[in-house]
Amino acid sequence: MNEIVERVAAHAGISNEQAQKAVEAIAGFVKEKFPMLEGAVSNMFGSGGSGSEGGSGLGNLGGFGGLGK
Repeated sequence: MNEIVERVAAHAGISNEQAQKAVEAIAGFVKEKFPMLEGAVSNMFGSGGSGSEGGSGLGNLGGFGGLGK
C-alpha cells in the first residue's frame, strides 16, 4: 500500500498523509460507482495487496475491506 501512496505523493508534490487521503477517496469512489470491483480493490489495498506492509494500508475506509487506518 505504501508504494501507491508514495507515488501519488511524489507525482502530485504532496505529503504522504495527503496522498493517503487521496487514495482513500479514490478507493471509496470506486467502491461506490463500481460495487462489483469492491473485492478487487480491497485485495489491492488490503493487508495482502502488493506494496502493503501487512495491514498498514487503508484499514478503516468506511467498511471498504482492508482500506483505511
